[in-house]
Amino acid sequence: MHDINFCMRCGHSLETREAFGKVRPVCPQCGRVHFMDPKVAVALVVERDRKLLLVRRANDPERGKWSMPAGFVDRGEDPAEAAAREGLEETGLTVRITQLMEVLGKGDDTEGADILIVYRAEAVAGELTPGDDASEADYFGPDELPALAFASTRKVIARWKAGDR
Repeated sequence: MHDINFCMRCGHSLETREAFGKVRPVCPQCGRVHFMDPKVAVALVVERDRKLLLVRRANDPERGKWSMPAGFVDRGEDPAEAAAREGLEETGLTVRITQLMEVLGKGDDTEGADILIVYRAEAVAGELTPGDDASEADYFGPDELPALAFASTRKVIARWKAGDR
């Protein structure tokens, strides 16, 4: 049901009971209700000469398939800054976020994230070099896309292909 067994405030064993309309971990000692934070990820849609920047995944899940540069938001990190950070880590490119494109939820197969925030961005500096958990990075036209990872990737790229640029 939950991933924690002890209260982060007082260290007492937690019990599961209804609190604020849902069953949640609650500390019977100090009364703290422990809310489980959602996992938030970000992704980038970077276009150059009508081609989309993709990275080949070096790790599971979907190792060897391609996706947008993406990753998890760290606690306290601004999502747009996280997207720019992931872009730099995975592609070697410094990007400027230009627009919020889409927010997807669990029903969109966001693979490991509860929420996926997709930003449009433009590359402003750097040299295209794969890094972090990307084994390759390249630009692909709408009719030359490689095997794509994740339903959420396919959904965003379908929107891009349909001309939502």
